[in-house]
Amino acid sequence: MTRKFLFVLGSSRPEGNTEVLARRAAEQLSPDVEQRWLNLADHPLPDFEDLRHDSDYVRPSGDSTATLLDATVEATDIVIASPLYWYSVSATTKRYLDYWSGWLRIPEVDFKATLAGRTLWGVTALADEEPVVAEPLVGTLRNSAAYLGMRFGGVLLGNGSKPGDVLKDERALTEAKTFFAQEPPLARFAYEN
Repeated sequence: MTRKFLFVLGSSRPEGNTEVLARRAAEQLSPDVEQRWLNLADHPLPDFEDLRHDSDYVRPSGDSTATLLDATVEATDIVIASPLYWYSVSATTKRYLDYWSGWLRIPEVDFKATLAGRTLWGVTALADEEPVVAEPLVGTLRNSAAYLGMRFGGVLLGNGSKPGDVLKDERALTEAKTFFAQEPPLARFAYEN
């Protein structure tokens, strides 16, 4: 099966530190690996409406929701590239993940079974020197992957606040060279370890 990477960009700033770091990591992928880059700012989603107890979900068509759903289910590897905003993912990234709840309830998509065994990755830039402050973001992605039976490749962390700062983070740039080369394990909730 040909690997298809979907890079979901969740920054409010185009070509910010998170995107720069994600692109550095993506440069290392083999040329036969498909890459699709979608910026959530270019594919805005309305506020998520939880309809579980009110009506059925229908498969969207012809809008940003449909574009993101189709790209998500077609990908073998999903990379959430979100800066660390208030110790978690950005608002647009969180909204995208909220939509996964609705997509779980579209019968013809079979979202959970489709994503099971695929891989979720994260890339983030943070202004803090201590990587532990990104744990809420890492936990969000790891737990989402665990719930769906996905593999979790972890989160590539870079340091940077002003545009271009991440290019000074030698550790992150070195890690980016092999980040996608690892064989990620099946995601587990923290209580399962």
